[in-house]
Amino acid sequence: MGRVDYLAMKTDDVDTVALVNSDMEELKVAAKKLFSDVSKLGGLGFGVSFLKFIASFAAIYLLILDRTNWKTKMLTSLLIPYIFLSLPSVIFNFLSGEVGKWIAFVAVVLRLFFPKHFPDWLEMPGSLILLLVVAPHFLAYHIRGTWIGTVISLFIGCYLLQEHIRASGGFRNSFTQPRGVSNTLGIILLLVYPVWALIVRVI
Repeated sequence: MGRVDYLAMKTDDVDTVALVNSDMEELKVAAKKLFSDVSKLGGLGFGVSFLKFIASFAAIYLLILDRTNWKTKMLTSLLIPYIFLSLPSVIFNFLSGEVGKWIAFVAVVLRLFFPKHFPDWLEMPGSLILLLVVAPHFLAYHIRGTWIGTVISLFIGCYLLQEHIRASGGFRNSFTQPRGVSNTLGIILLLVYPVWALIVRVI
């Protein structure tokens, strides 16, 4: 009888150890899955931030390109709200603070009292700085960085792309003309950020 009880207790101990080991294995699998999911989400978030930098600099590049001798028929004024919506938070906070206020103040003074010393190519950058400084809180912190701002950026990018293709005489010409290739690539970069940001939000 005692031996039977001993064997029963031993069997129970083995079952308990097996259950504990099984639970530990499940915890390990769950921890690995959690780590993997967090890593993926972190990577996607990093991708959005990186593409936001790329898109902002692409918009600034197109703005500069349009102010030079390589003028296009694109409605480049739309690049100003695009930059406003896609500018990374670090740069946005810097330019919308005291630094931006001083730049805007100097630009307004030059434009009002010394118009001859205010070149035409400074009008767009000056408008951007003014927009960053005087933008209402609702636009700066409730539209920027949300899906609404992302959708607006996407619409701006799509409109600029179709206008550029039309001005180039077709999709093929937009990639074959020497002056059209740089603009086409720049506009495509404008589209990559909002598309990817929306995909990440859906995921």
